[in-house]
Formats: sequence, structure tokens, C-alpha cells
Amino acid sequence: QVRLVESGGGSVQPGGSVTLSCSASGFTENTACMAWFRQVPGKRREGLIAMHGSSLTSYADIVAGRFTASKDNANNTMYLQLNNLKPEDTATYYCAARSRPGCTYVAAMDYWGEGTLVTVTS
Repeated sequence: QVRLVESGGGSVQPGGSVTLSCSASGFTENTACMAWFRQVPGKRREGLIAMHGSSLTSYADIVAGRFTASKDNANNTMYLQLNNLKPEDTATYYCAARSRPGCTYVAAMDYWGEGTLVTVTS
């Protein structure tokens, strides 16, 4: 059974950083498509960044220069480092995975974690 578990959320001050983790199990993590999404309160969930294996495949414009994704295949964990955070980055961040071809941050995902909340506030 595929399982994705996010962690690392919390409260952070504007300009600060936080690293989110997504622990994956139940599929071939080394080759699976994994992605990060977020949902700002009152808005639709949006894709941020996708990776296939250890390779970055695509990312949204809002990611450039501030967010970085990485994977530790040995530990079946994907990370999302959020830098220079702004209040508008307050959201629930989700890890997702896709077992079909086509790995992009806008692709439909097959599996989802429950999310971790990041609150940016002074």
C-alpha cells in the first residue's frame, strides 16, 4: 500500500526558512514521480515542483529562487526547502506521487499525503 507522510511544517517568521519532508513507502521510490503541492486557505490546490527519481522535471514560476526540492533515495524521502518565506506562503503543503508516465507539477497524481501546515507570521 502506497503511503506518503509529510512532516516539518510549523510557524515561521517572514524571511525565514523551513524544510519539509515526505516519507514514501509502498512503491518503487527510486523511479516514482513525486511532487509537492500546496493549498492556500480559500484557494485551489496548486502544484509546485515535481521530481522523477532524482531528477527535477518541472516547477511552477513561484518556486524559482525560493523553493528547492531534493530526494534521498536511500531513505525514500523527498524534501522541499522553503526560503525567504512570505505571509502569502501560508498553506498546507502536500506530497504526492504518480505511478503513470508524465511527471510534471501539473499532472494528476495518484497518491497523496495528508499535508503539513506552514504558517508564515510575525
